[in-house]
Amino acid sequence: MKAFRLIALFTVLALGANAQEVKFPALDSSPADIVYYPLNVAKAKDDSAPLIKVIYSRPSKKGREIFGVLEQYGKIWRLGANESTEIKFYKPATIEGKKIKAGTYSLFAIPNKDKWVLIFNKQLDKWGAFTYNQQKDVMRVEVPVKALAKPQEVLAITFVPAEKGARLIIAWDSTQVELPIGI
Repeated sequence: MKAFRLIALFTVLALGANAQEVKFPALDSSPADIVYYPLNVAKAKDDSAPLIKVIYSRPSKKGREIFGVLEQYGKIWRLGANESTEIKFYKPATIEGKKIKAGTYSLFAIPNKDKWVLIFNKQLDKWGAFTYNQQKDVMRVEVPVKALAKPQEVLAITFVPAEKGARLIIAWDSTQVELPIGI
């Protein structure tokens, strides 16, 4: 009889444990986004394949001064929010005449007033730039800053077609940079 009571008690406890409500996290204030080159290739209804993919989180300006204040000049930045931004090359590519192997890299930036340094790094799946390791850099590239006439409220990354490849465009606040990529 004791064994029956013990089994009944464990059954009730097990059912109660399964009935607990799952608490999901709230919507992130800097939601993740993905951009492909060619644009919308993931939605294609043919056998099109992506050449490049960027996964990043999109922080908002929210009335703040971004470059030089929130993201300090001369300091490493994860190029977005939350986890480090990642760029995947499905085929070998060239950047400023330098070859970069097919693969996935973290994409960091060092913003400055007139130019940015874009950094391709082998360290993946890290939060922010807190554990950034320069020893794992694959490539660094300087790109000029272009002032935008109208501020970009939310960090945006896209691609535009270019001769023999694409241009990676990054814009936030009143700043835009472009990186030519050969494919």
